[in-house]
Amino acid sequence: MVLPVEQSAQKILESCIAESKSRTELWIEFVRSAEVQRMVEVGVYQGEFAESVLRHCEFVTKYYMVDPWRHLDRWNKPSNQSDAIFEEFLRTTSERTEFAADRRVILRGKTTDVVDQIPDGELDFAYIDGDHTLKGIAIDLIRVFPKVKVRGYIGGDDFTPNIWQHKTKFEPTLVFPFAAYFAEAVGATIYALPYSQFCLHKAEQDNFRFIDLTGQYGDLELRSQLAPERMLKLSLGERFPRLMRVLGKARRLIS
Repeated sequence: MVLPVEQSAQKILESCIAESKSRTELWIEFVRSAEVQRMVEVGVYQGEFAESVLRHCEFVTKYYMVDPWRHLDRWNKPSNQSDAIFEEFLRTTSERTEFAADRRVILRGKTTDVVDQIPDGELDFAYIDGDHTLKGIAIDLIRVFPKVKVRGYIGGDDFTPNIWQHKTKFEPTLVFPFAAYFAEAVGATIYALPYSQFCLHKAEQDNFRFIDLTGQYGDLELRSQLAPERMLKLSLGERFPRLMRVLGKARRLIS
């Protein structure tokens, strides 16, 4: 019996979840199961993910690697390092993936600078793990989407229900819920996966659904996370962590 396209995609993802114990294992299983041959990774950093996929998935014939590998003035995230450190990261990435030099394509630059070196509709799969701010995920999804063929997939990291993944001095992480909003805008089905991952399935026709395979994702609204009282609690917790722990224990004892 041939399963409907979306039911088949969900079964693939459920099987990959059952067979994996980490983010990297999950995507290796997926790349195998979905028979991915051409893919892009946006946000390569030190190349660990790329190395793992290329080693375990020899049938991947072309692996695009997109990363600026330089300090970005308007990227307020903990991973923003100096140019010297990023040069070392690029060197490490190159060494790690040298065994697959004939299959990799290193595109050094921001997504907006280099993504059009990838033909539209070429990719079976795109994995986004770059700038997780609202600006970053919006640019990456919008610019990468045309590069993925119909019935192809876009996966991504840091799909965290809590937008305050890092301290409040950093920009919030808005992969979730923006990726879900984007999926609705383009009529795609999006799956919430373990390890703070998501997978969007590009459809031939409008087929938006948000399918939570973890049970951890509820409200797509941001109002509760941006409420003044919650922001005050977060700020106090970061500035006076010991005091907030003591107060928390006291509240539990009283209750």
